[in-house]
Amino acid sequence: MSDDPVYEVLLDGGKVGPYDRRTIVGMRIKNTLTSEHVLLARDGSRLTVADLVRTRPRDNSFQPNRSGSYSLVQATYSASLVDVKGPPHRVPAFRGEVEARVQTDVLRIAGRFRKAFGWKEDRVKLPLADIVHARVRNTLVDLWLRMDGRSGFLRLTLELFTPQAAGEFVDWLPGATPWNGAEGPTASTERARTASPWMWVALIVTAVAVGGVLVALLSHRFY
Repeated sequence: MSDDPVYEVLLDGGKVGPYDRRTIVGMRIKNTLTSEHVLLARDGSRLTVADLVRTRPRDNSFQPNRSGSYSLVQATYSASLVDVKGPPHRVPAFRGEVEARVQTDVLRIAGRFRKAFGWKEDRVKLPLADIVHARVRNTLVDLWLRMDGRSGFLRLTLELFTPQAAGEFVDWLPGATPWNGAEGPTASTERARTASPWMWVALIVTAVAVGGVLVALLSHRFY
């Protein structure tokens, strides 16, 4: 029998469970539970889902074979990868809880993802210098990263589970400027911004030609 801590969820005056940490975090990611739901530990103590998420797992499988890099760590957060959009990239399709660790010069995201018929543990390191913009949306954090030699941005959306954690996380990204648009810069808008002037000329000529055809058709109709 596993020695991992388990918790019961207090719902409507009753108890549901017990569940281990990974299950509870998974339920939070799927919005089955909120950060405010109360948990009951085996020793009788109570804590919220947010409290549980803020604590590090006792057996941290996200740190295999690490050698002397702990001094580089500035902040560590439990999170989940909600979405990745943009040019082809090397960010795995992490599922469930991930560890987002801000180090001196990189953002390290580690977790597990599906591969073939099983699961694989891995991590990706994103240079902090490439994180151009950041935006907080309640518990969500959007990051726009510059891609080497490519136009457009890679956009990552992370779930940090609480607004406080989301705000603190962004504070550790000093090079990221706020973005105050509706959708954020995407690969398509970046390509449009850097498009050749001849492309705009072609678009204008096409629009004029289409307008001429419409005028001719309407004139013919009324005569």
